[in-house]
Parts: sequence; structure tokens; C-alpha cells
Amino acid sequence: MLNAVGIDVSKGKSTVAVLQPADVVVRKPFNVSHTKKDLDQLVAFIKGLEGETRIVMESTGHYHEPILKTLSEAGLFVSAVNPHLIKHYDNSDNPLRKVKSDPADARKIARYTLDRWNRLRHYSVMDTTRSSLKTLNTQFQFFMSQKTSMKTNLISLLDLTYPGVNNLFDSPVRDDGSEKWVDFAYTFWHADCVASASQAAFTEHYRKFCKRHKYCFQQSKADEIYRSAKELVPVVPKDMTYRKLIHQSVEHLRVLSKNIEQLRREMDALASELPEYDVVMSMRGVGPTLGPQLIAEIGDINRFTHRTAITAYAGVDPGVDESGQKVSGSVNASKAGNPKLRKTLFLIMSSLLQTAPVGDPVYDFMMKKKSEGKPYLVYMTAGANKFLRIYYGKVKAALKEPSEQN
Repeated sequence: MLNAVGIDVSKGKSTVAVLQPADVVVRKPFNVSHTKKDLDQLVAFIKGLEGETRIVMESTGHYHEPILKTLSEAGLFVSAVNPHLIKHYDNSDNPLRKVKSDPADARKIARYTLDRWNRLRHYSVMDTTRSSLKTLNTQFQFFMSQKTSMKTNLISLLDLTYPGVNNLFDSPVRDDGSEKWVDFAYTFWHADCVASASQAAFTEHYRKFCKRHKYCFQQSKADEIYRSAKELVPVVPKDMTYRKLIHQSVEHLRVLSKNIEQLRREMDALASELPEYDVVMSMRGVGPTLGPQLIAEIGDINRFTHRTAITAYAGVDPGVDESGQKVSGSVNASKAGNPKLRKTLFLIMSSLLQTAPVGDPVYDFMMKKKSEGKPYLVYMTAGANKFLRIYYGKVKAALKEPSEQN
């Protein structure tokens, strides 16, 4: 006897439906709050069912995690599936009549459970690590968007006091999140901080600044900064109000940058616990920042049945537009998948374009498409598609059990 338990999750409570083959209702849909008492009662009820039982719920943000954790720790077979799969699943007797309610959704998930019985993937401890990594990546992306806004605001203020100061240095971000142009702008917040002094006095001040912040001092750079400051015309005078605004902006940016770098390190450490880490990190264009992001958004490769499934999930699969004698030669990518994964893929493609690793199959493929006259977005999307296909093959091969390889 097969028991399919479908759980429609919402914030703080869930609706549970239990079906058997032939749409036999074991128990009418009922609500369960996410309290210890109610969840323990749900576990006891499910364990009391005769026959084999499998539980499916949608992976809706964090709402499903309390019930998922409780059921998994109780030793029950539980699977969290992509809501997109449930949304487009329809096994109702009357597909023309659409009913949207928690009990109806719970029954729909239970029917999905019966239809996909042998293809359901059991939630495991490794999924907890992947879930934590995805949460970190969500926070990382959120803080990065805030950092971009803060930088834009700081540059806007500096355009009034010291135009172009953000372009004076191209030093990379340090491990602690500090950047040379930001530290420089904090000390020399107005062009007159440089231009009003003699060249010798500024050079000595700049030397002390480099020593204090542990940057490399170059006499030629000091001369270049001084000459350019002399030619600038600040929009506003050297007023202490602007000094305060700039200092506040820099201080906030420093705190945020430090937190981002700490998150980056935590993501890399967490991703290194996953079995595909070494394989992913060996791929061109992937580094300690983009690698964990890629792993976080793709998740367990075994949930994809074939290569086209993973490209569809990313939304970089080529569309199909054929009907009768109509056959379109070029169709836009679906862009129906994970936008964060798609963004990460495009950053990897940009990295490949910058480093130009001739001989790399993805880079060579993009250059081939570019030489054919394909637009930028077309060959970038094609490269992302090829990269994912290679990723799928490499990771799948690396995760095979020894018995499967023999």
C-alpha cells in the first residue's frame, strides 16, 4: 500500500493531504501549525499509516524548513521539490476548472507524489549544507547590491568635491574588504586637500597614507595625483558638511565590504565540504567567489535527469518555435529559470572573455559564435549553455559511485 502525503506550505502553517493510488483519500486535508506539538502529532500520524509512505512539499523559501527538518529527523521519506514543477503539473479530472486553495494544492502535491513515486529524491544531510550555502549566497547577493548602491552614492558625493578620484587606482579589493581609492577618498576627500599643498608636502602626506594603510608607495603615482588635482575644478568649496557626508559614506561602505568578504570566505569554506567542489573549482572562469555561488544555485546535480534540464533551469536553453511548415532558425533563450544562476553564469563568461584562455572549449565556442557575427548576448548565452553542459558531465562523472563506474 502506497501513501502519498502532499504538504502545501505557507508561513507558520501547512495543509496536509494523504492519498493512495486511484485517488483514494486516506484523510481529508487538514492544517498543521509549525509548532513542536503539532509537528510531533503529524509525525506520529504519518508513522501510523500502513504501507510505504512518501512525503512531498514545495521548497518555498524558508517556510518549509521547520516541517522538513522535523519529518527528516523522524526518519521519514521526505522530498522538497521546485514549486515550478508543481505549478505546471496537472492531473485533475477537469483541467478547465481551476481551483486555487490550500486543500486543493495539497491534494495536487499528493497526486504528484504518486505519479513521480520512483523518481522522488530523498532529502539528506547533504541537502542541509546546500540549503545553508544557498542562504549565504542570497545574503551575499543582497549585500552586494547594497554595496553597489553605496559606491554609487559615494562617487556621486565625490563628483562634487573630488571628481574622478574613484578612477585614480585600480587595486583589487583586499581580503578585509578595503579598497585603495575608498581609503584615499576618506583622507583626501576634496581636491584642495591635494592641490592646496606643495607637491613635496603632498608627496610626504601620501607616503604616510600608504604606510598607514599598507599600500605600495610610488613616486610617479604621487606626481600623477598632484598634477591631476591641480587641473580639477571642484563643484563645491571645501566645506566641512561635505567632509562629514563623505566620511560617513566611506565608514558605512567599509563595514559592508568587510561583512561581504567574511561571507565570501564562509561560502567558500561551506562549499568545500561538498563532493563536487574540486571539480567545479578546476573549471576555467570559476574562482573562490563564483564557484560557491554556482554550486549554491545549481544544488545537487542528481536532481537533473539530463543536460537540457539544467540549461532549462538556468534559462539559457534555446527556445523552439515550430508549427507546421514554420521553422524559426533563431529563437530567444527562455530566461524562465533561476535568475541568480544566470547572473553567475554571465559573470563566468565575462571572466573568460577577460582572460581569453585559448583552448578552453567554452571560450573557443564563444569566439566561434562571435566570428559568425552573433550579437553579444547571443554568444554569451550560448557560452553559458555550453558551460552548463560541461559542468553537468564533469560533476555527474565525479559523483558516480565506484560500482557505477565498473
